[in-house]
Amino acid sequence: MDKNDVISRCTAAAKEMRKDALTMTLCAGNIGAHVGGGLSMVETMAVLYMGIMKYDIDIPSNELRDRFILSKGHGVLALYTALNQAGFIPKEDLWTFKMNDSYLHGHPSMNPEIGIEFSSGSLGQGLSLGVGVCLALKRKNNNTSRTFVLLGDGECDEGSVWEAAASASHYKLDNLVAIIDKNGIQYDGLTSSILSMDPLDEKWTAFGWNTFVVDGHDIPQLYDALSRQSDKPLAIIVNTIKGKGVSFMENDPKWHNSRLTKEQYDQAMKELGCNA
Repeated sequence: MDKNDVISRCTAAAKEMRKDALTMTLCAGNIGAHVGGGLSMVETMAVLYMGIMKYDIDIPSNELRDRFILSKGHGVLALYTALNQAGFIPKEDLWTFKMNDSYLHGHPSMNPEIGIEFSSGSLGQGLSLGVGVCLALKRKNNNTSRTFVLLGDGECDEGSVWEAAASASHYKLDNLVAIIDKNGIQYDGLTSSILSMDPLDEKWTAFGWNTFVVDGHDIPQLYDALSRQSDKPLAIIVNTIKGKGVSFMENDPKWHNSRLTKEQYDQAMKELGCNA
């Protein structure tokens, strides 16, 4: 499949994922969902699962697979919808999100059979997991698999992120890719007000990583960045909009976690050009 076909496939997947994430939020009812941070990372997840990562849904434990760790576990709407696009999760199961007896929890729970290899939700832990996985791959002489870790920009407040970043550089983990979803908003408000980490790209570079900044909603840019081979750990900062695609959600901190009424859902689907 040539690049243009891959881009088209990722674009179609992202549109479907955004629609499904909103439907999952509606189905969750008054429990609500972390919809804003899920929508900001939809294109990144679409490119990873439909254009970049190696996996086999028939043999999920294939040794040569790439690994994915969702460090910002609350962004799980984008993960579940990507796993649906990849063939791991049936569409009808998405509508059970957060319900009793559902395996689709509010944060990822380890379930390798459906492509979730790590539980997450406690912020600042995912990159350390990635360092351990990449060290193990190298010691097993697996030189073709990469590990992708997706973090939030607010999550980069955690000191453990930078301990892991230093370790990755020290151990020359060129098989590790950190993706930072820089939507500028965290639980308590704007990241620039709570603890500014700018210039974020220079901090990653100073820790010994190759660093690139891209538009996180531009699929060709994401594809080119995630396709790069690097001689160092690779950090890709993706500039995004929290609540992307829905006018009343975009850049509004209250949609970090919230419920969605049927009226709001209908408006959101109309804005996305979808039939509710």
